[in-house]
This record gives sequence, structure tokens and C-alpha cells, in this order.
Amino acid sequence: MTKKILFISDHGDPLAQLGGEQAGGQNNYVLQLSLALEDMGYFVDVVTHWSNPALPQREAYSDACQVIRVSAGRKKYLSKNAMYNLLPAFYDEMLSQLSVDSYELVHTHYWLSGLLGQRLQRDYDVPFIHTSHSLAKAKQHGTGKLDSRRFNAERQILRAANAVIATTPYERDLIQSFEPNSAPIYVIPCGVHETFVPARTVEETQRPTFLYAGRLVEEKGIFTLLPAFRDFLARRKHRTNAQLIVAGGEKSSVDLAKRLPRDRTLKKYVKGLENSVQFIGPQSQESLAKLFHQTSATVVPSYYESFGMVAAESLACGSPVIASRTGGLQHVVDHGQTGLLVEPRNARQLASMMGMVASNPRFTRRLGDNGARVAEQRYRWDTVVEDVDRVYTEVSRVAENHAIYH
Repeated sequence: MTKKILFISDHGDPLAQLGGEQAGGQNNYVLQLSLALEDMGYFVDVVTHWSNPALPQREAYSDACQVIRVSAGRKKYLSKNAMYNLLPAFYDEMLSQLSVDSYELVHTHYWLSGLLGQRLQRDYDVPFIHTSHSLAKAKQHGTGKLDSRRFNAERQILRAANAVIATTPYERDLIQSFEPNSAPIYVIPCGVHETFVPARTVEETQRPTFLYAGRLVEEKGIFTLLPAFRDFLARRKHRTNAQLIVAGGEKSSVDLAKRLPRDRTLKKYVKGLENSVQFIGPQSQESLAKLFHQTSATVVPSYYESFGMVAAESLACGSPVIASRTGGLQHVVDHGQTGLLVEPRNARQLASMMGMVASNPRFTRRLGDNGARVAEQRYRWDTVVEDVDRVYTEVSRVAENHAIYH
């Protein structure tokens, strides 16, 4: 029997360049999981919003995987909030582009996609598995604000799904705290691409170098990191020696010639640090791996994270991580063993941990070696996808039995 799966990732095009607006962990997860499933014998179609008019409506990216882009009447970039009102049009156009009966099951990504999966389940009796990627409650913990519309929708999706995949125990526990009637929850971490392997080139005498890789938005902690780095430099005797590399953001948001941000607020935070901070824009996975290999530590100062893909990729390269003690990062980074954890928004504590890394190269190397071993055990896609396949098989088996007896 052909194993054909439909992914719905309405705002997360798997072929979008990572690091830009709305192009991060979810996009990468959808891409890598689909390719890993192909190796297991699956065919995967990914439906997403047609956010870039220059791209074709259908685009194959391997022998068994393709993207199907749906405009829903607006073929251009749209924020996630704007997409909510387009869901009915998205659903109708999606049905015109594919045959639902040809799929064994549906895997939805993020709550907007979950609403579409729930409707497919109701209209076509097709089972769906849901991965949240982030949750309204987790965001509330980071920002202090709760999106009640999203929160209520998430509760509804989690109850209706045939199974839920959480990427960390934190996410599972959070779901159970606000939706005790959730579908069965399976904890399966995100995988790390085979590009990310240990190849450390950091020398003990090398200048301390820290890497930030992600979107240039407040919730990712960039406005905590820059003051922390300034504080770190002020504490060191050789204050001009260390450097901070900032990878990510849209190409248009970075002056690549000057290696500085274009955003006015970010410019204010960088003022006086121009010789020590480099903004290098979005990077390919290969370039990012090289950066991990060359840095003393990767800094992930997010206010909230359901998982923390950058942290896992860094560990896989043998680069220790300094991360916020929040969300899934608490499970990806083992404090004192594979990295260091700090309280979110605490620039002084972050600066102190950067100082610890810079002044203790042997300790830093040990953290990196430990991280590489842990990543090899937990975060390789060939292992992760076997767990996902077991969930798919179980959901399909239950659905078939239900059909026989009803």
C-alpha cells in the first residue's frame, strides 16, 4: 500500500529561506521531516500559502515530496494573523488542488493548519495528527499576553486530533495543564539535519566569539542579547577582542556591506559596538554549521520556545549553548552539562554566562563535547522519523478498525 501523507503548513513554506519573517523552526521541521519520511517509503504533499508570487504553484523538492501553494485569493506575503480570515478560501482552493481520498492521513502544523485538518476530518473522515510548534499559553508565559481566539482554537484542535506530537516534555505538560481531554500525546523531538555534525575549529587562544541565529524580533531575545554583550565587553580587560555574530533576518533588514542592521531600534542597541558585532543576514544550513564550528558558544535568549531548533543544531555541531530557561529550551540544554541556562530578559545574568564561557575554554570544550554526544543520541532524523512512523501507523490502524466496526 502506498503511504501518502498530506502536510498542512499554511504559513510555513518548507522551501522558504530560513531566518526571515515567519521562516524558522516550523519551515525547517516540515522540510526535514518530509524528506526523512521519504526515506521510510512515504510520499508527502505539503500545502502552504502562496506567499511568494515568483514561486510556482507546485514545486517538487525530491522524488516523493512536493509543495502545493494556495493563494486563497491573496498571492503575497501575509502575517499569520491575516491568514485566519482566509481559512475558508484556503480550504476550498486546497480541495481543488488535491484529492483528499488519496491520503492515508493528514499532519497539521500550527493552530491555523489544525483548524483545516479538523475540517478535513469532519468532512472526509480522514485522521489527522497535530504538531503545535508553539502554543498560546507558552507565548503568554513569554509576553504576558494571551490570544484568547488562538487559545480556544488550540484546545478544540487538541481534543479533535487523532494524535498530538509534542516536541518536548514541557510542551506535553503544558498541553495537559490546559486541555486534559487532549488526544493522545507523543513526545518526539525535532530532528537535526545531517549537515550539523561536530567539527570544532575553536582554539583556546582564539578571540571569544558568540553566535545568534534567528529572526530579528523581540521575542527571540535580540534586545536582551545586545545589552548583555555590551555588559560582557565592559567587564573584560581586552574588551575589543570578543565578537558577536548575528545571523538571520530578512536580507533587506541588514546592510551586508557594513554588516549592520537597518532597523532604527536595533541601530540604537548596536551603537558603540560596531567593531564587535556583525549582522550577516540569513544563512544556508551549510554556512550556519560552519559558524557553529567556529564560535565559543551559541546564544538563544528567546522569551519562549516550544523546542529550540537552533540550540539542538548548535549542540550537534559541538558548540555549547547559552539559552533562556524557558519552554523547550530547558529540555534541549542541560545546564552545566551541554550549556548554560539563564532567566529570560536578564541581560546581566546572560553577560555573566558569556564571561564564564570566554574565560574557561576547557569547560566550554567539555560542554561542546557533551552536547555533540547528546544530539547524536536524541536529535538525528533517522531516529526521530521512526518514532513519527510509529505514531502514523498506530493512528492509521485505529482509524481502519473504527471504519470496520462502524
